[in-house]
Amino acid sequence: MSESVEERIYTVPLSRAWVAPPYRRAEKAISLLREFVQRHMKPEEIIIQPTVNEAIWARGIKKPPRRIRVRLSKDEEGAVTVSLAEAEP
Repeated sequence: MSESVEERIYTVPLSRAWVAPPYRRAEKAISLLREFVQRHMKPEEIIIQPTVNEAIWARGIKKPPRRIRVRLSKDEEGAVTVSLAEAEP
């Protein structure tokens, strides 16, 4: 695995996911997370860790969290890995 060049911790607001129909909210939350990462880190590729996906889907498709705290790590190739901020790096 390549060395991390840049690492940041963000609190990503996901409240706009609640505008979507209830049966699409968790999917919308993932899309919002991807848009946020794209806007702030300008990645070549976005890799979302399974723990982040599970945290968003934990309460089901209808009730994703309003916000999530994540660690964004960019490597030399420009790929950004999204992991939970509280998890070990």
